[in-house]
Amino acid sequence: MLFQLQVLFFKILMAFLLIGTRILNFGKPQLFSGAGSSLQLCDHIAGTGVTKLLVVTDAVLMKLGLLNPMLERLKQKGVITVIYDGVEPNPTIAQIETGLALLKREHCSAILAVGGGSSIDAAKVIGARATNPHPIRWMGGLFRLIFRPLTLYAVPTTAGTGSEVTIAAVVSDPENTRKFAIMDPRLIPTAAALDAQLMVGLPPHITAATGMDALTHAVEAYVSNNHFPATDAEALEATRLIMQNLQKVVKNGQDLEGRANMALASFKAGVAFTSAGVGYVHAIAHNFGAYYHVPHGLANAIVMPYVLDYSKPECTARLAKLAEVSGLKQGGETDAQLADAFIAKIRAMNAEFGIPTTVEKLKASDIPAIATAALKEAHWTYAVPRYMDKPTCEGVIGKMLPG
Repeated sequence: MLFQLQVLFFKILMAFLLIGTRILNFGKPQLFSGAGSSLQLCDHIAGTGVTKLLVVTDAVLMKLGLLNPMLERLKQKGVITVIYDGVEPNPTIAQIETGLALLKREHCSAILAVGGGSSIDAAKVIGARATNPHPIRWMGGLFRLIFRPLTLYAVPTTAGTGSEVTIAAVVSDPENTRKFAIMDPRLIPTAAALDAQLMVGLPPHITAATGMDALTHAVEAYVSNNHFPATDAEALEATRLIMQNLQKVVKNGQDLEGRANMALASFKAGVAFTSAGVGYVHAIAHNFGAYYHVPHGLANAIVMPYVLDYSKPECTARLAKLAEVSGLKQGGETDAQLADAFIAKIRAMNAEFGIPTTVEKLKASDIPAIATAALKEAHWTYAVPRYMDKPTCEGVIGKMLPG
């Protein structure tokens, strides 16, 4: 009985959140897209009058020279760049504070994030800390920023997180073995570039994991109880683009058209989940990242089919629609059959990409704590189609034990 009352409370809370998201109507960054669009963004930045820019990225991209054309264009336009390449997967509070110290020391007036979701998320929080007096842990949750962050520009080099268009930044807190999200509409970058040329060298396993991350965003946004027509349209189109292009670009990373379609799909999925939210896949995956440092996209890919199996009774028709836009409808199938086909397709893609069905480092002794943390995150944040109690959540996580 207590669980049923809690579910009722969560549904009421999420209904108010849905009203709020429709009223707020989160904006989008000014978008530059197509081959060479990252250089167009550089021209735009210079045109705003920025003279000193903090560039937030990772050491691998700097070593590969991927940023060199942008840095040269900014130099030509009279913009001084200060490089912070200390971001690693699942960025920590310490990494963000190091970037903040560099920004302050060099008196940078804006930030350019170039990289995957980790670099963009770190840049978001650096910008927020630059103008807000509170520590990063205090910023966790919804609408905790007091002052507008520094102006942020973003160039994603993976097609997965959609961070270039979302209100969220995910931070790792190793001291407390957790990951948490800072969510505020003012974290959305001012402008972004979707330049597929920057993605052609992405290794197949990263292409696959980040692509499945984008698919998770689209799927969880579509089955969320906070969906509405605008988010549905973005989520369905993102799903269609991913299902048509992800397998192709994993096999052939030089497929520029496929890369461009995946970048657009990631952006659209980001638009969808910014308003509709995500769900238990993310809540559990975040904790796999916190406990075992599993990359976020990989964790989402592993978790997604198990959570969809559980959620299916409350979102069968929606899963069937996702199967339809994925090209799985042959004619005459019931919604239940199509829903099963969609989940089976996700499992088949994971297998094709070499994504495991279990989490190698998962320990049975950790499952109760992981379940508690996942439920705490989800029940105050996400409008999931079917709620879990703790034993149920433990059972779902237990299916991912190795062996």
